[in-house]
Parts: sequence; C-alpha cells; structure tokens
Amino acid sequence: MIPKVALIGAGRMGAIHGRNAAANPSLDLVYLVESRPEAAAGLAAELGCRTATFAEVLVDPGLAGVIIASPTSAHLDMVLAALRVGKAVFCEKPLDLELDRLRAAEAELKAVDPPLYVAFNRRFDPHFQALKAKLASGAIGSLETLHLISHDPAPPPPSFIPTSGGLFRDFTIHDFDMAGWLVDETPADVFAWAECLVDPAIAEAGDVDTARVILRYASGRICVISNTRRSGYGYDQRVEAYGSRGAAMAGNPHISTLETWTEAGALAAPIFASFPARYAQSYRAELDHFADILAGSAAPLTGYEASLRALVLADAAGRSVKSGAPVALETT
Repeated sequence: MIPKVALIGAGRMGAIHGRNAAANPSLDLVYLVESRPEAAAGLAAELGCRTATFAEVLVDPGLAGVIIASPTSAHLDMVLAALRVGKAVFCEKPLDLELDRLRAAEAELKAVDPPLYVAFNRRFDPHFQALKAKLASGAIGSLETLHLISHDPAPPPPSFIPTSGGLFRDFTIHDFDMAGWLVDETPADVFAWAECLVDPAIAEAGDVDTARVILRYASGRICVISNTRRSGYGYDQRVEAYGSRGAAMAGNPHISTLETWTEAGALAAPIFASFPARYAQSYRAELDHFADILAGSAAPLTGYEASLRALVLADAAGRSVKSGAPVALETT
C-alpha cells in the first residue's frame, strides 16, 4: 500500500515539496495544512488533495507521515506533535533556531521510531554526490582544504529577515551541513566576518548579507565558506576541494550546454537564476528518500544530529562576528 502523507505549509518550500510529493508514485499526498485559505485552496486543487487542519492530520490513523514546510518558528513544535502520535516526519531545515530548545527535545528527536528526516537537500545534488564519491575514492589524496561558495542572485525582501533566523541560521546552515558531510570531521574553531553590503534594509532588520566563515579542524584541515545575498549573475553554488595529490571541483550547471563562439569571444548560457531551478533534481531525490524511509528500506540520512551540528556552527559564527575572534568548539 502506498503510504499516505500530509503537507504542512503552502509557501515557497511547501509548493516545491507538494508538487514533488504529488508526482511521486511512492507517496499518496492526501492533505494540505495551511492557515491562509486562499493559498490552501489553490495549491490543494493543483495537487489533488484536500485541505485539513493540523489537528485533523494528527488523529488520522491511516496517515503515515507529514512533510513540514511551515514557517521555521513552527517547525520544532509541529515535528514533536507529529512524532508523538507516531507519524514519520520530513522537516525543512532548520529544525529550530535556538540551541536550547533543540537540545531540550533531544530524547524525542533522536528516537528512531517514528523516524525524523531533516531536509538538507544539497546532499542529494548529483554534482555534490559525485564530488563526495571522488573524495572518498582517494583520487586527490588526503583532503586538506575545502572552499564552499554559496551566493544568492538577489536579496530577499526585508520583511523576510526578522523571522528568518539570520544569515547563518537560514542561509549558511546549508554550507555548515555540507562541510560536515564532505570533511567528515567536527571543527575545532569557527571564525567569521560579516557585513551588510547589499541592502541597508537588511541591516536595519538586524542582519547581515555578506559573510566569510573559516572552519579549522583538529586535523589541520581548513574550510572557507563564502556567502552573499547578491551575486548579480545567478545562483552560484560551487565546491572546491584540494587534497595532497590534486583537486576536485563541482561547478555550476548551466541552463543549456549551448555556446556561441565568434571573433568577439565565447558566449555561454547563464547559470540557474534561483534555488528551485538549480536544485530541482535534489528536491525530488529527497522526497524519494522520504518514501524509502516510509517503506522501511532506508534510515534518515540527516536528522537531529545533523541539525544540531549545523546550528552549533551557525551560533558560533554569529558569536565570532560579534566578538571579532575565533570561537572554540567542543570536538568530543
């Protein structure tokens, strides 16, 4: 029997996950929960499911899992409510914005039944997976340094900033997870610089929009993370890994392989302009992963532990910016 699931949230991420869930032959999307009636009705009609309240979803004994794409501030409470009634959970990152709240719920969030999957989707990107496999093969020798480049094409509206959790918790958190996945080691120190160079309204809302973060590991390895809310040329997502015998790099895919060569030079197609287009394949793949979890054929690739590690780094980066000094981390 195909497992029945509910989608929580009809915003930007909810629409992405909802469309992928509705198109996935291994999932049966039956409910959409959304507090805005106009958004709920339109998306539910598109997805072929019915609207419901979160309370109705929780008491449906035939529902196997929930896909939580609600506002970040509601993630943890909704996750815990679903787990407590035996529903498997797919939750958009971050699981929560506060370390104390996350740690307080550790026992429930670390339990393996029902399972919790927290969606750090970049692990499912085929280009980054190929890079990970290349590192594991020893093709470039021992990894020494890593460079993660994550640049948005344009800043979000200022109204997004106050509820986002800030650049490090909302944006860089993906890079913190990627660094842990690729280096496979816990950083010993975090040093971050950050400024507001893109939009003064972001500074007025209490955040930054441009940052460089250095992670130093006990092994001596170093990871540099480059972030900005404005690239001016597209959604820039690259990883450069340097080892003892060479380098491996995952660059930006382009919207087309077409190139035009003339006496004036070479003209190539642009890179993708937004994250839904750039990561369309990985968003589908992470729903495949959730289907496998529901079927009992896979364990969540990322859950509480990955969420905690990324949030610890986000918190440390923020403290480093304020102090102007590196922040030492527990490595045990």
